Amino acid sequence: MEQLENLYEKTGISKEVLDFSKKILRDLEERFEEADKVAEYNQLKVIAAMQKNRVSDIHFAATTGYGYNDLGRETLEAVYADAFHAEAALVRPQITCGTHALTVALAANLRPGDELLSPVGKPYDTLEGVIGIKETKGSLAEYNISYRQVDLLPNGDFDYEGIKNAIKSNTKMVTIQRSKGYATRPTLSVTKIGELIRFIKDIREDIICMVDNCYGEFVEVMEPTDVGADLCVGSLIKNPGGGLASTGGYIVGKEEYVDNCAYRLTTPGLGKEVGATLGINQQLFQGFFMAPTVVCGALKSAIFAANIYEKLGFKVVPNATEPRYDIIQSVTLGSREGMIAFCEGIQAAAPVDSYVKPEPWAMPGYHSDVIMAAGAFVQGSSIELSADGPIEPPFAVYFQGGLTWYHGKLGIMMSLQKMIEAGLISL
Repeated sequence: MEQLENLYEKTGISKEVLDFSKKILRDLEERFEEADKVAEYNQLKVIAAMQKNRVSDIHFAATTGYGYNDLGRETLEAVYADAFHAEAALVRPQITCGTHALTVALAANLRPGDELLSPVGKPYDTLEGVIGIKETKGSLAEYNISYRQVDLLPNGDFDYEGIKNAIKSNTKMVTIQRSKGYATRPTLSVTKIGELIRFIKDIREDIICMVDNCYGEFVEVMEPTDVGADLCVGSLIKNPGGGLASTGGYIVGKEEYVDNCAYRLTTPGLGKEVGATLGINQQLFQGFFMAPTVVCGALKSAIFAANIYEKLGFKVVPNATEPRYDIIQSVTLGSREGMIAFCEGIQAAAPVDSYVKPEPWAMPGYHSDVIMAAGAFVQGSSIELSADGPIEPPFAVYFQGGLTWYHGKLGIMMSLQKMIEAGLISL
């Protein structure tokens, strides 16, 4: 359509980039149909959970102070528990981010003398301080909670022999990071996570298996709680908030362990009974309702990005044809300049702060300078179109999000445009 092409030109997309993108998109119809089917299944799953718990506008009312008898909060947690096929849920605006949710789950269920095991290698950078890999005040290490990890094999598979040898009498919890973080390893499918959990439970049934589910919700028709995870943890400003949640995090799983988390988040003896919602319940309900469709748009954007940049010779993880298990697309650009140009394109396509030029800086919790592009309605919301990465070899950028497929498409095209303008690639 000529009008559409003219509008793309006005946003700064050249005809060269537009034509190249059209060629890529012709081969993606089948992949996009698969994503739509998963979204439809998950949409029905969420609606069923809301209908079962008789969600009503009374549940959108605000509470203040202690937040006693908050019907909306209790109903929202029941909806999450049912949608994740879990015994219980803790869904709170008082959980500030995914790292906070993980910290709550770890500190609530580990005691001095216990050991935490990661069978999937080093966790995400911001957890290093939480665990005590990096010396930080208040870390688990300060409470005599030790940590051990088993790296993945070079082909990305689990080192089952190494995991078996690493499990000791004081191993209390296993933490499984589903997504890749700032690594170029494959994301774990729910099926693979289930295989790992079964292996661990066969060795010791009492080991708590926790999954960091960030970026993975609603990408598949199953969640880790469907395959034996005792706890599943994530952030509401990622997938399950649907771009509408302004803050918050969730923990779902076995009732005993979720209750422990509630006592840690608030206070022993009060647990889930307190916590004012201050009028954001409607955002959290509606965001959860929207999440399957929003995640679908983000998935299509990631698939498009993989195909664009693989065609240009860059290493992408997942590659152009692999199945998707999270919304993150890694593109190894090979240079600082490439990362900056890519992120400039994502920022330039944003509805908010499109005029801002992202620059690398020493962000708290990271071991090197990080560049982040995110013109988001909610600060730090990585279900919205964003890209980031540490400025260090192999100079990989991590693209994710897009509340709509059309915005994600524009962002990828704009990243390509900025790379061309910087003289880093040619079509």
